[in-house]
Amino acid sequence: MKLYPTGMRLHEWIALEGNYWADEGIEAEYMWDTIRAGYSYKAEAYKERPQDQPMLRNEGAVTNACAWGSVANAGAGMGKFSAGGYGIARNAIFVRADSPINTPADLAGVPIGVGLRAGSHFSAPLCLEKHLPLEQINCVNVGGFGTRLQVILSGEMPAANLLDPQISMAEQLGLKKVIEGTFNTLWWTPPAMDPELLEAYFRVLDRAEAELQRDASKYLHLWRYSIPAEFDDRPWDYSRFHEGEHFVHQPYPLDKYKELIEQMERWGLDDVMEDKTFEHLVLAA
Repeated sequence: MKLYPTGMRLHEWIALEGNYWADEGIEAEYMWDTIRAGYSYKAEAYKERPQDQPMLRNEGAVTNACAWGSVANAGAGMGKFSAGGYGIARNAIFVRADSPINTPADLAGVPIGVGLRAGSHFSAPLCLEKHLPLEQINCVNVGGFGTRLQVILSGEMPAANLLDPQISMAEQLGLKKVIEGTFNTLWWTPPAMDPELLEAYFRVLDRAEAELQRDASKYLHLWRYSIPAEFDDRPWDYSRFHEGEHFVHQPYPLDKYKELIEQMERWGLDDVMEDKTFEHLVLAA
C-alpha cells in the first residue's frame, strides 16, 4: 500500500514506529519524496501540486486532504473520496509579533498565505466569514506547510493560515495568533481502491488514535517526521507541541457532504468540479 500522509497528524508515524501495518497484513510504502515535497512546495497551480501527481499518474497511492479538497479533487476527476472515516484538524491564522493586526476584523483585505485548494485555503473563509464579508477575505496561494510559515517569518506575507504542526512551530517562534478553528479531513483514494484494504488502513489509524487518546505525550517526538527541511535545524521542543489531527472511525454523514458543497459554492471554490453527485465521487463501501 503506497501512502503519502499530509504530516498534519501523528497516526502514520505511530504506525511506522510500532509496525502496526504488519498486524493488518499491510506492506506500507511511504512515498517520502512526495511527502516532503508537500511540506515545502511553492505557489503551484492546481493539478501541478506535489500531492496531485500520484493521483494523476494513477499510482494507486492513498492520502487525505481537507474534506472540501478531497471532494473537489474527486469532482475534478482525480480519484475518489472515502466516507468511511474522517479527521478533525486545526487551523490558525498567524502574523508576526510586531504586526498591527490583532483581531479577525483587522484582516480585512489583508493577503493571507494559503496552499491552493488545500486545508489552509478552505478553512480561511470557514473561520473568517463570521467576521468579514467574503470579498474582504484575501487568500493568496503561496504553497505548502513550511512555505506558509516561512513567508510570515520573512515578511513576504503579512499573514498565513497554518495547520499542525506548523501551529505549534509558530507558537515556539513567537508569532501571533489572530484566529483559530477546526475542520474535517477526508481520505482521498485512487478510483479502484480496494475498500477492504482501506478499511484495514483505517483500523491502523484507529489503533494509533487510541494510543494518542491514552497518552499523547509518548508520541509528540514523532513530529520530527513532519518538520519541513528548511526548519530541520531549529531546536524544537516537541513536548510543547499539540497532538494534531484526530481520527474518527465513523461514516462521514451525507448532510455534511451537502454542507461542503454549499460552502464551496458560496466561496466560489467549486469551479474545478465537473461532477458533484455524492454517489459518483464516493468510494464504494
